Amino acid sequence: MTFDAATKMQFLYALRSKGVTDARVLTAMEKVDRALFVRGIFADRAYEDMPLPITCGQTISQPSVVGLMTQALQVSDRDKVLEVGTGSGYQAAILSKLARRVYTVDRYRSLVTAARAIFERQDMTNITTFTADGSYGFSEQAPFDRILLTAAAEDPPGPLLAQLRVGGIMVLPVGQSDTVQSLIRVTRHENGYDYDELRAVRFVPLLEGLGQE
Repeated sequence: MTFDAATKMQFLYALRSKGVTDARVLTAMEKVDRALFVRGIFADRAYEDMPLPITCGQTISQPSVVGLMTQALQVSDRDKVLEVGTGSGYQAAILSKLARRVYTVDRYRSLVTAARAIFERQDMTNITTFTADGSYGFSEQAPFDRILLTAAAEDPPGPLLAQLRVGGIMVLPVGQSDTVQSLIRVTRHENGYDYDELRAVRFVPLLEGLGQE
């Protein structure tokens, strides 16, 4: 299967039916071929609205969840975005179509290397990838206008809250198990943070330290 006009139409229809209605987000997702980020026996399922396994025991999120998280982030073309959890690179690629600059971090070096290779082949020059413990953010480039986590934390990590610009937005799944998680949006104000609960989700846990692969 290829990401031709008919496939794109079906793909976008499925996104809209799940609540992804932001025109800029839909356009970005139309421009990024998910099949680039899915390998092996699951390649022919790249355009289905379902999560799929990738290496290092991780997953590529289902497109509707990617769209809803991106929509909740409210990214503008002036924003500097931090993504924690590069994974396949699919989410960062979509963010790159919306933001001025994207920094993406993962604890698995092999995932970062593979994603970087795709970004380079696709000439996505506004993405910077690096291997690190993402729960500490990336203080060298802070503050960020937007922060997105693609792994579930028990609570929003303190270092990431501190690296969010006043007026900035962070979207992340929170929960103590992989069965009860909520997607939340955190907005930073001069005198604190607002928290909005968006929907139930299921993500891999946010782990400290570097991975072995």
